[in-house]
Amino acid sequence: MIQKGQISACALQPTGSAVISFLLYASRVAVRSGNMGLITGVCTFLYHLPQIYRWLLKPYYIASFLMTIAFLVVRKAPGLCEHLASDREDGNSCDFDWRELEILMFLSAIVMMKNRRAITLEQHIGNLFMFSKVANVILFFRLDIRLGILYLTLCVVFVMTCKPPIYMGPEYIKYFSDKTIDEELQRDTRITWIVEFYANWSSDCQSFAPVFADLSLKYNCAGLRFGKVDIGRYGEVSQKYKVSTSPLAKQLPSLLLFQGGRELMRRPMVDKKGRAVSWTFNEENIIREFNLNELFHKSKKLNKSLGFKENDFQGVEDNEGLYQETDEADQPKESKKDQ
Repeated sequence: MIQKGQISACALQPTGSAVISFLLYASRVAVRSGNMGLITGVCTFLYHLPQIYRWLLKPYYIASFLMTIAFLVVRKAPGLCEHLASDREDGNSCDFDWRELEILMFLSAIVMMKNRRAITLEQHIGNLFMFSKVANVILFFRLDIRLGILYLTLCVVFVMTCKPPIYMGPEYIKYFSDKTIDEELQRDTRITWIVEFYANWSSDCQSFAPVFADLSLKYNCAGLRFGKVDIGRYGEVSQKYKVSTSPLAKQLPSLLLFQGGRELMRRPMVDKKGRAVSWTFNEENIIREFNLNELFHKSKKLNKSLGFKENDFQGVEDNEGLYQETDEADQPKESKKDQ
């Protein structure tokens, strides 16, 4: 897909999935190779630490972190904690009482349970931040109703004004609008499309973005292409393709496989009640369920019929709907606008 000798942009910009994959790899190395593997893993982690910091040091994560530790700071701050109420028998108001410890332990259990199905680092951190804020609301209201109201107000303001960072890394994805999706899917019956139906407000869609982008970098070619459409913005597309945007339906994101404008399959599947059947959106599941390796090998025949070399990448369409090689195709597209 990327020409020989060309360094993939994925290697230069760490994503959540890349970071978590690295940590899992480092842990396996430590177990198999003993101390030497552990030392190697730690050194590699420290080498990439500045890049990880640049990824985390964004206004959304900084504000979320401060709100997560808010109760801890208030309870432990000298000069302030002395004036707080406490149920401790020793009367020490600068330490957690048994009920607060119970709430914090319950928070830890909930986060661990939710993170069992988390795929990317963004999902792990997002679950931690979300449930920590809920625990902080309970703790502040229990401590002082005025502090509880103040903290809850800050949470509402944060949700309304601060959105999670949108993935802006390299990708080979075409963004559809309500006017272009049908035309593009039906333009050439030889081309297979994998289209993600998403909404910008969905945290699951935001977490899945780097995974889908990475798949597009690996598998996109003349006969197998990747697309996205924002059904939160284009409601008509949501209704036509029967992908619900309701949070209760849990159908976001949805991946649909098209051939000649006809839907062949989708994940997650939907039951009779209109709710999504539980399915994990990780790279391994998508490759297996959608037979990406087989589709990619079949698409090589289309590449040859169109006069492409095996390692040539995405081209642009000519008047007959075929793809011709261009210089611009050597670099991944990073535009987030609908085309």
